[in-house]
Parts: sequence; structure tokens; C-alpha cells
Amino acid sequence: MPRRAAPPEQPGRRPTIRDVAAAAGVSIATVSRILGGTYSSAPTTRKRVMRAVRELDYVANAHARALSGGATKTIAIIVNSVISPYYANVAQGAQSQAAQDDRLCLIGTTGGDPARELATMRLMREAHADAVIVVGNVVDDEDYRERMRDYAHALTAAGSQLVLCGRPPLGPDLPTVVVEFDNTGGARAATSHLLSAGHRRILYLGHRPGYTTSEGRIAGYREALAAFRLDNDPALEVEGTLERSEGYRMMRRRLDAGAPDFTAVLAANDLVAAGARQALLERGLRIPDDISMIGYDDLPPSADIGLTTVHVPHEELGRTAVRLALEREENSTARPQHVVLGTHIVVRDSVRPIPPS
Repeated sequence: MPRRAAPPEQPGRRPTIRDVAAAAGVSIATVSRILGGTYSSAPTTRKRVMRAVRELDYVANAHARALSGGATKTIAIIVNSVISPYYANVAQGAQSQAAQDDRLCLIGTTGGDPARELATMRLMREAHADAVIVVGNVVDDEDYRERMRDYAHALTAAGSQLVLCGRPPLGPDLPTVVVEFDNTGGARAATSHLLSAGHRRILYLGHRPGYTTSEGRIAGYREALAAFRLDNDPALEVEGTLERSEGYRMMRRRLDAGAPDFTAVLAANDLVAAGARQALLERGLRIPDDISMIGYDDLPPSADIGLTTVHVPHEELGRTAVRLALEREENSTARPQHVVLGTHIVVRDSVRPIPPS
């Protein structure tokens, strides 16, 4: 006959699975299977076990469960930062899909440091994550490719899966899943939107040479100029990072050099656009009356400031990364997958057509 659960007799001792079994009047094996979700028990038995768990405030030992073959199924997400809206939205999408598939999420941050990325990935592998999703902007050089090839093979050997999210593929024969968006196409469409409105001097603000996201976006900018048979002016490409403060700094410096020699701005992301907008307003220049502007990402603060921008499906990136990783887990002989999600312009109030002269 099961008895009412009581706290362990020794003060400070954490309740064990043996305590739960005794309180519920069942075997330890039955408790383990019910908590692991692998036991089709009678409803009354399950209720007794779960009541004992609640009353004892029992928390399963994850390491012990792993050793017994009942490890919690997890998805690992590795990002540069959790305060960046870009990474936060991708991680939220991954978390939502993982929860839908009864997986827990582990999130690690690297600050863009390759050594920390390596250490975090090793930790996730040791935690037996079902998939490790690496998100975001990188310098795509041979050192990076060699490092990621090693990761891919090591994770596969451990029964896991490497997913590159928002990063380019490494090659056709590696056991990876790649989920990215049409980065170049979005910038090409944004630049074409400005060109179609009559702008010919378009300032590109926030180019980071060598970084995959930045190189994709400036490539789209240049392609649109070429399609309109316009020469690319390197003086209109301003290098900088992707923070709001950097957008402000770059625009202030440009305006300090003299009157604007451009009629429109394509910002590398919405944060850069917001900083540049502040600098323009401080100089008495209005958007779009004096300067037109387009951002990229469609994340805060774009809607608040009426910014025309390129929408990136951030949450869908995360969802798709998890979904494809789990599909591949079920069919390990499937070919590596590479999915490219679309982007589109969200038109708001920051672009003004220039009448033909």
C-alpha cells in the first residue's frame, strides 16, 4: 500500500529515486521508466509516482539518467550573444521547435571567439546533445572550415549532428545540415528599391570585410548597381561593425567631413540604421525628406521608427534547423541537407522617390 511521501530523514539530504519508489509503492525501475517516458503505466500508477515526485521535490540526476540510457534528449544552440535581437530570435525559434519535439535546449555563447566555440561544442558533445546548432556570422577562411569539418565528424561519431544556421555550407560530402537565408538577394532587392525610386548615390553603411553575412549583403548591393548599369563607388562603402553606436559613429564621421554626397542609405542592419538615423536628425536632416534609408533584418527598432527594411525569417531559421536535424537523426543515411529561406522587403515610411530631373 503506498504511503504519503515524506521528506528524507537526514536534514539537507536530497531525495532519491529510491525515496520516490518507496513513497509511491512501486519499484525503482518503474519510477525510472515513468520519468523517462518509456513506460506505458496504468494511470493510477503514474499518478502515484508523480505525486510522490512533487511532494518530495525530487529532481532526476541527469548524469545518472545518461548512464542508465535514459538521458534527456537535448538540442544545443551556440550563438555569439544572447542580447543581440538576431541571435535571440533564432534561438527562440529553435527552442519552440525543440519543445514541440520534446527536446530541451542548451544555449551557449561564444562572443565570436573560436576557442570558446570549440570549448562549448565539446561540452555539448559530452552532454550527448542530439544536435548542435551553430548560428551566425563568421570569417569563412580555411582555418574555420578545417575546424568545422573536425566538429562535424566528431559529432557524427558521438551520435550527434552539426547544423550550420545562417552560415554557408562547408562542402558536399560532410555530415552537416545547413539552413541559411537569401542574404545577397535581400540586399539586392533593397538596393533595387532605392534605385527604382530614383536614387543613384546610395551609401552602404556597416561593411565588415571577410565576414559571411556582411560579404553577402554588400554583394547584393553591388549586383543591384551593376544591374542598373551604375559604377560601384568604393567611397560610398563604409566599413564598421553592426551595433547601433557604430551606425551613429559612422554617420557622424561622414557628416563631419562635409555635406551629404548621397541621397539614400542602405544600412547593414536595423541597429546600424537606427544609429545613423539619430546622427542625421541631430544635424537637422529628415528621413525620408532629405535622406532615404533602408535597414536589414526587420527586428527592433525598425517598426518603431518606420524603417523600410529587409525581413529575415529569424525564428523560422531556428525552427528549420531543429526540424531538419531531427529528421536526419531518424534517417542517418539521408544526404546532407541545405535549405535557403527567402527574404522580402517590408515597406514603411523611410524612402522618398526622387523625381526625374
